[in-house]
Amino acid sequence: LCVYSQLHVNELPSGGLEIEVSGAGAEGIPHDDTNLIVRTVAHVYADVDRSMPGLRIVAENGVPHGRGLGSSGAAVAAGILVAKGLLEGDIEISDADMLRLATEIEGHPDNVAPALFGGLTIAWVGERGPQHKKLLVHRGVSPLVLVPAYTMSTSKARSLQPPQVSTADAVFNVSRSALLIAALTQSPELLFDATADRLHQDYRAEAMPETQRLVQALRSAGFAAVVSGAGPSVLVLADG
Repeated sequence: LCVYSQLHVNELPSGGLEIEVSGAGAEGIPHDDTNLIVRTVAHVYADVDRSMPGLRIVAENGVPHGRGLGSSGAAVAAGILVAKGLLEGDIEISDADMLRLATEIEGHPDNVAPALFGGLTIAWVGERGPQHKKLLVHRGVSPLVLVPAYTMSTSKARSLQPPQVSTADAVFNVSRSALLIAALTQSPELLFDATADRLHQDYRAEAMPETQRLVQALRSAGFAAVVSGAGPSVLVLADG
C-alpha cells in the first residue's frame, strides 16, 4: 500500500508565497501562511534560527483528507522534508530532529513517523523525546483500504470515547497490540485475532454506521478488517 502526496517546491528570491494544489481535498486547502505545510516549514526555520525564504509550492495530493489515513501527518512530514532540503548545506537536520519537529506540529509521532521513515513503524515518546523503530512487514501481508466519499473529524471521533475504560478492556487491547506486531512481522495467519479491539471502534460506531457495518461484515467473513485511524475508511490486512 503506497499512497503519496507529491510536492514541487522552489525558493522565491523576491519573497512571498505561491501555492497550487490539485488532487485529494484540494478545494479545502488554504493558500496562505495557515497552510499546514507552510506552517511546518516555518516551524523548522524558527527552530534552527533562520529566516524563511519566499516559497512556491505545487502540491499533488494523493492522500485523501478526513478519512483516517493520516493526511495531516503526511503534510507535516512533507513540510519537514521541504525545509530539510532547502536548508541542506547550511543546517543538517537529523532523523531524530525531523521526528521531534514533526511531533511538535502534529502533537504525537504515530502518523508522522511512518510518513517520514516508511514501513511498519512503532513510535513512542520517552525521556529523550519522540522515538521510532522501523520493522519489516511480512511479505504475506496484503493491505487494502476502502475509502468512502464522506469524511470524519478526528476530534469528533475521539470525543465519542469514554474518559475511562475497564481494566479488562485495556488488558485485552494491550495483548492484541503485542500480537499484532507478531502477526505483521512473522505470522500473518494471526492477523484476524490481532486486530480485535475493545477500546475505540465500538464507541465511534454511531458516528459512522456504514463503516461499522462494513467492518462487521468483513470480520464475519473472516477478514482482518478495522477502522483506519479515526475513520471512516476501512483497513483490511489480508493474509496473502
